[in-house]
Amino acid sequence: MTVVPSAQVKRIAIGSDHGGFETKEELRAYLEGQGYQVVDVGVFKAMSVDYPLFAYKVARQVASGECQRGIMIDGAGIGSCMAANKVPDIRAAMCYDVITAVNSREHNNANVLTLGGKLLKIDAVKEIVDAWLKTDCVEDRHLRRADQIIQIQDEFIDETKKASLYQTNFSGDEHVSQLSEKELDQIVRQITEILRSQGINSFAAGAHCSCCEGSCGGHCAETASDTVREFINIGASRISYRGGGNGVPKDLAGFIDHTLLKPEATRQDIEQLCQDAKTYEFASVCINPTYVKLAADLLKGTQVKVCTVVGFPLGTHTPQIKALETRQAIREGAKEIDMVINIGALKSGDLDLLYRDIRSVVEACLDGGALCKVIIETALLTDEEKIIACETAMKARADYVKTSTGFASGGATSHDVALMASVVRGSGMGVKASGGIRSYEDALEMIKAGATRIGASASVQIVKGGAQITESY
Repeated sequence: MTVVPSAQVKRIAIGSDHGGFETKEELRAYLEGQGYQVVDVGVFKAMSVDYPLFAYKVARQVASGECQRGIMIDGAGIGSCMAANKVPDIRAAMCYDVITAVNSREHNNANVLTLGGKLLKIDAVKEIVDAWLKTDCVEDRHLRRADQIIQIQDEFIDETKKASLYQTNFSGDEHVSQLSEKELDQIVRQITEILRSQGINSFAAGAHCSCCEGSCGGHCAETASDTVREFINIGASRISYRGGGNGVPKDLAGFIDHTLLKPEATRQDIEQLCQDAKTYEFASVCINPTYVKLAADLLKGTQVKVCTVVGFPLGTHTPQIKALETRQAIREGAKEIDMVINIGALKSGDLDLLYRDIRSVVEACLDGGALCKVIIETALLTDEEKIIACETAMKARADYVKTSTGFASGGATSHDVALMASVVRGSGMGVKASGGIRSYEDALEMIKAGATRIGASASVQIVKGGAQITESY
């Protein structure tokens, strides 16, 4: 067990959820004034987040040796303590006064402190932190017992796996590669919000251009590769593609969602789609739910992901059926879910049903580790209804709101995107504009309006030819 005396504590990791954000900000300034180097892992705005992720980040900083101590603040401090203690070599203590702070250090050699931001005033927090940082564990009997805590932990962790865990999660560039897509998307959105709040216009917000049948039949990666690169350079993370892959430059393959959502698609079509995806190392395949298991089996052992749709395209399934559909899709290998809301429930003013409709899919996605994108079908809604739909998706904790399915009378407009972005701003959610994107300038307009992903149903080649398109996904 490593014992770091108080005099050697130079770097302190600090984090919070929304319930502890204000306290964290004040405490960070206080600690910096005391001469400590503070590593702030977030959250960086008072927006609703899940505390386990940030407790884990604080604990990871300490366990890796990057910081000598860690402090995590949520509403009560209890949940973060539980989460932090799941990280090997962490002894987190939830303290509520100076006495417990001293005891946690003196008797247990605690290296992470958790606090209740909604239970403690800032003056009390400072006193607790001061006492905790200045107290050492020095007596042999206490050190022996603290060491026994680690021995108990080691009973359940194979040493080889433990070494691998530290190597992949805590060291150098490998650390970044272990972040999930959801974490990376959240980081990008938070950075974008910070830049925008400072008046910096950033296009690199995870913009996503997914095109399908149009003037080029979905072969834009072959026929307009330079234009595709332009989208990638301004932040596009995915481009949909419906060709065979023969003409796709190698540098674009990793940005392509190989898509087939036609109702008449056969098993043979899907097999060919997946073979193309493996051969050319595309980012994902996007298919209807009935073929998810087939695609997942065919793509097993590759880096190609499976994306599917739920309640598509009408959104009239019950919440229970949508949840079942989502869970089955995830069990069978789907990593992203695009669900369509119950539009009739929204227009009827049944907001309880609307919430349950979205939340049922979100919970299924959370359980299965998949992204959830909520399609609100803006062409059928009034501005007031669009706001309500976005607010409900935000309340349900979805990852994205999306404008359209492509089966309604219209697609995305800059007005709709700006309205949606204004509603979810600060929540960590993304906005996907899909449908009606007829030119390169239209796509840029959507990004400027606040879109963080773009779905264009024709090839990006339209930026050169000005071809008209129809939305199909």
